[in-house]
Amino acid sequence: MATHKMLRTYRFIDKDPVIDELRTIVQDEGLYKRLRIVAELSNLSPSTLSALFHGATRKPQNATVMAIATCLGYERTWRKARKLNADEELVLAKAWNKREKERRLKPKKARAA
Repeated sequence: MATHKMLRTYRFIDKDPVIDELRTIVQDEGLYKRLRIVAELSNLSPSTLSALFHGATRKPQNATVMAIATCLGYERTWRKARKLNADEELVLAKAWNKREKERRLKPKKARAA
């Protein structure tokens, strides 16, 4: 089984939250039950959309995300959410990275049969 790298500032358990955001956009446009139209508009295959919303896709490529959003008239916008203190964040990041490295190197317990 593949391992999943946990990121300190962007965490999710099962699927990337951008999938839920895209689902909401498609639903708001009334096209969730008509994914073939979205596939045609975005120049993606219907199977890509099916895997994204109903299948095993966990981390879609940015190009896929943007193809869906922009074909439906949406654009990405970035806004500053908080003030950055780089020195404080660096201390937190180093501590996080150390814990994650230790967690990955820790031997896993054998499962009982």
